[in-house]
Amino acid sequence: MANNRRMSGKKGAQVGSGGQRRRGLEGKGPTPPAEARKGHAKQRAAAAKVRRAQGRPQQRKGGGRSTSELVVGRNPVYEALRDGVPATMLYVQQFIDNDERVREALQLAAERGNIHLMEAPRPELDRMTNGLNHQGLVLQVPPYEYAHPEDLPGGAYDKGEDPLIVALDGVTDPRNLGAVVRSVSAFGGHGVVVPERRSAGMSAGAWKSSAGAAARTPVARATNLTRTLEQYKKAGITVVGLAADGEAEVGDLAELSGPVVIVVGSEGKGLSRLVGETCDHRVRIPMPGGAESLNAGVAAGVVLYEASRRRS
Repeated sequence: MANNRRMSGKKGAQVGSGGQRRRGLEGKGPTPPAEARKGHAKQRAAAAKVRRAQGRPQQRKGGGRSTSELVVGRNPVYEALRDGVPATMLYVQQFIDNDERVREALQLAAERGNIHLMEAPRPELDRMTNGLNHQGLVLQVPPYEYAHPEDLPGGAYDKGEDPLIVALDGVTDPRNLGAVVRSVSAFGGHGVVVPERRSAGMSAGAWKSSAGAAARTPVARATNLTRTLEQYKKAGITVVGLAADGEAEVGDLAELSGPVVIVVGSEGKGLSRLVGETCDHRVRIPMPGGAESLNAGVAAGVVLYEASRRRS
């Protein structure tokens, strides 16, 4: 009797490998040395040796971003635009009284070319500003892109210069921060470091006080200021703290001519205990006039001038 069952075990046509198996058997050339293999321990050690030879740590980009900010009111908006505060959007109330300040603000925004104009009803502006007296004008300031603290000495070494950096300890007034940024820019410094907490940030007020210097002088944000100063010291940078009871006067400190971080405390409390203990030197600014202290912007400017004079 004929067997009508299908031959289920019979193989049909099969797709070939396209030569992949044959190529897989071919050699791939000599294995590169360990120092050239990415991720290998010897490669990491070789890279670290190169960084040490260059005299600076590897740069790490990015120190976080602030949140966006609103500048509210006709005069504040006009002054922010006049002083070069960065902005992305200018909200204008529908049917606004077109006075001189409004016309000037609109003209400045149009001259920038990169600020969007948005007409909005008054209730919408009230909601955006939580009921503040916006007078029909609201300017949106974008988040500030902070540098990483290690970027600042790296940028100095890239220029063939010794780092000159200012760190702020407990300075909460954004106008003082802006003034320090302005002084750092004026005296050839390489940036400002601020703590992430309990410190002024790069707000619209800081931008205005910097008089445009914030556009060319980086501000870095440190998660822990004491730890950041310790890392600077390990990289061969001298940390100098300003204190009314400092052991030496600013003019007597030879280290200002080399790589240095100048630490400025708040006007009232000065340097915090941990930051003061981390400093290599604590120096004072002589004040024959009898003033007890200087604000952060003025104090930083005095020491930056002395450092700049020694380097010229």
